[in-house]
Amino acid sequence: MQRRPEPEYMDLDSEAAAYADADFADVNDAFAQRLVALAADIPTTDVVALDLGTGPADIPRRVAALRPSWRIVAVDAAAAMLALAPKAASVSLVRADASRCPFPDAALDVVFSNSILHHLPDPTDFWREVARVARRGALVFLRDLARPDTERAARDIVERYAGSESDLLREEYYRSLLAAFTPDEVRAQLRDAGLQGLRAEMVTDRHMDVHGRVA
Repeated sequence: MQRRPEPEYMDLDSEAAAYADADFADVNDAFAQRLVALAADIPTTDVVALDLGTGPADIPRRVAALRPSWRIVAVDAAAAMLALAPKAASVSLVRADASRCPFPDAALDVVFSNSILHHLPDPTDFWREVARVARRGALVFLRDLARPDTERAARDIVERYAGSESDLLREEYYRSLLAAFTPDEVRAQLRDAGLQGLRAEMVTDRHMDVHGRVA
């Protein structure tokens, strides 16, 4: 099935509210736990971590609870999303495009993101930005949807995992599945960006993980 890009930003109040009201507690907690496991060899002090496309910043809040000494910067381009983010002492909110971050080169020890890739019309600049802001040896961890083979398969996934959500959220989920990349497409993107230390792999029937260290 050919990819169908969706709008890059969720900046409508109705979309942001529907996303924030949905119950993502289990998947967000699993993401935070996986990130911390991948970062087991990274010191717990003097670490600066960046969350790209943070939305309402639930994941960085969970990461901060697991690693309270990390300094976490949570970036999103949508003001409507950041307005819904709860306050957390070690999490700084920054409104910016994830492909054009206001950070110096090689400044980050950890770069992570959940569900940003499928929002990007072309992720070329995004991956180049990840390569720019991450220091050598930095951990990169992204999780995103993977595009199903057919529209019917996408509808089945929506009903299986979001059948009790609002009509708006179910339709957003369906569009996101159609806008997602495949692991092979992401592997080609990583090669083009010079991020050979990262790999993309399926981890559920609908998610892929991209993780590794910056060479």
